[in-house]
Amino acid sequence: MTFAAISTAVISIFLILNIVLAGFVVFLERRDAGATWAWLLVLFFIPVVGFVLYLIFGQNLSRKKIFEWKDKRKIGIMEITDTQINMLRNGDFPFHDNKTAQFKDLVYMLLVNDSAVLTQDNSVDIFTDGNEKFQALMNDIRGAKDHVHLVYYIMRNDRLGNELLSLLVEKAKQGVEVRVLYDAMGSRRLPRKFFRPLIDAGGKVSAFFPAIIPHLNLQVNYRNHRKLAIIDGAVGYIGGFNIGDEYLGLNKRFGYWRDTHLKIYGKAVFAMQTRFILDWNQASSSKINYEDRLFPEIEAVGDTDVQIVSSGPDSEWEQIKYGYIKLINSAKDYILIQTPYFIPDSSVLDALKIAVLSGVDVRLMIPNKPDHPFVYWATYSNVGELLKAGAKVYIYENGFIHAKTMVADGKIASVGTANIDVRSFRLNFEVNAFLYDQELVEELVHIFEKDVTLSRELTYEQYLQRPKVIRFKESVSRLLSPVL
Repeated sequence: MTFAAISTAVISIFLILNIVLAGFVVFLERRDAGATWAWLLVLFFIPVVGFVLYLIFGQNLSRKKIFEWKDKRKIGIMEITDTQINMLRNGDFPFHDNKTAQFKDLVYMLLVNDSAVLTQDNSVDIFTDGNEKFQALMNDIRGAKDHVHLVYYIMRNDRLGNELLSLLVEKAKQGVEVRVLYDAMGSRRLPRKFFRPLIDAGGKVSAFFPAIIPHLNLQVNYRNHRKLAIIDGAVGYIGGFNIGDEYLGLNKRFGYWRDTHLKIYGKAVFAMQTRFILDWNQASSSKINYEDRLFPEIEAVGDTDVQIVSSGPDSEWEQIKYGYIKLINSAKDYILIQTPYFIPDSSVLDALKIAVLSGVDVRLMIPNKPDHPFVYWATYSNVGELLKAGAKVYIYENGFIHAKTMVADGKIASVGTANIDVRSFRLNFEVNAFLYDQELVEELVHIFEKDVTLSRELTYEQYLQRPKVIRFKESVSRLLSPVL
């Protein structure tokens, strides 16, 4: 058989597989229409390459297996969840702050959909600078007596990464239980030997969804984008900072790294601990059992009510997205949003446009430079629709803004790992803190206002004057946005 005949046969096989795969995408996979059309275009216009891309990026994660471990391990909080649901239904929930009661519909929705227990009387500190955040985190790790649990999407083999590793090794040698969970894709550049000193010291390390075949991860689409740190079950960190020198502003490409991270002391840490245990037990063969020492008695020291909300392929509902929409719909005066990527689906975009057209002051802040080009131009494409409706858009100029925050009327806010994009809503494993505390939320408002002074406003008139090459990039990126 000639080479030409073999090539023709191989291409024919791929074309047949493409047709079968296209039918699978349309009739069997549960996707939104935009993602379905995007994959069909990829499969039909670049059949061989498209087939390979679909195998790597396009497969939906089987929820059945995930639900099995999730349901079994959530038994520890179901009793509290049921109690709070019943009290909210009966109207006798003991709110310590009556201002939280006005958001009981949101509290109830997050509770029912995600077992996001409302915890009261937490103390919360806000970090916007990586140096300050990591200094505080390392100080808390130094003081750890029982355990340190970390989950991060990105961990680097650089100055910060090695400084943290050395500290964890030191604590492990002291007898503190140290567990580190990292995302296999986000931290793919880590050398295998990086964690060897920690493992030799007695620490435990696990990768989330590692590649079965080296350098070919067929679950690349489903990543653990969460960033959590829990120390002794009493102190927790949640937000946008990963572990690497760029988050200290040491990367010349990005410059100053502007993010938002929270340090929480209080019972909200119990929910963060539960989240870590669920993720760890999915990824590791060395399971964590629910023990009292992991959930110690904590004295009430603050005034902030918090719900820790998770979402991902293991979730029946898109909880964080629903929380965003509910928060948007609750606003009467203003909505402040900071996100590095703005690629919302139609439900979120419509909610924001409805808010603007109803007289709500909607303000969006995005970066002035891309870390992912297609995502950046897709963001600009969506920004145009908000500008047309009358929203204000600010381009952050003082480095790179990576914060994921949303504030409504200075009364309620969300801070966490979820961007305003389809990937965060449906594909990534994410976690956010919904905050009910006017004083704390007003601090986030002041932070936004300070960032505005370091930004330039993008008007609709300026947007319409962008060059044709930019419009082309936007159009292509927007077409691909359902699969980005």
